[in-house]
Amino acid sequence: MIRIFSLSIFLCIIFSLHSQRETAYFASGCFWCVEAIFESIDGVIDAQSGYSGGTTINPTYKQICSGSTGHAETVKVTFRSDKVTYSEMLSVFFDSHDPTTLNRQGPDVGTQYRSAIFCLDERQRILAQQFVEDLKSQNTFKTITTTIETMTKFYPAEKYHQDFVENNPYHPYVVSVSKPRRLKFLQKFKKP
Repeated sequence: MIRIFSLSIFLCIIFSLHSQRETAYFASGCFWCVEAIFESIDGVIDAQSGYSGGTTINPTYKQICSGSTGHAETVKVTFRSDKVTYSEMLSVFFDSHDPTTLNRQGPDVGTQYRSAIFCLDERQRILAQQFVEDLKSQNTFKTITTTIETMTKFYPAEKYHQDFVENNPYHPYVVSVSKPRRLKFLQKFKKP
């Protein structure tokens, strides 16, 4: 009887944790930077680098770098909605990059570095649109180039791109771009 009761409690806990998981997709420049920023947020379970928004099937990093695939370097963020909301994820997104520069973040230039929110459903689309409208009404940014797109397909990036900042702390790009961008974000970010 105790084993059955314990199993029931265990299954309820697992179901509860699973039902509190939510996924969001964001593109805001180099995915190495974006992944490291989102992984620093309490409640984020995982951030995975990949490609979205284009037409090329199963793109490679080399193809993405050409700028001809239509894909953006995108990060799939899995988070616990009981710890951090989708609106707070939007706040992280906008606080961690410059949404006013078209197809550019820092030294990275091209459509693959565009600012984009890929929505999974109408709720995410409405929240993203409202967030952008609020930023505009507050005059937070002069102009916002961020696109709000429907998520159609996410292609995980090659294995060596995953957790790149953590696994390559002395890589020149990580030292000169990724770490400073993450530090700048952490210094100004305040959870809503």
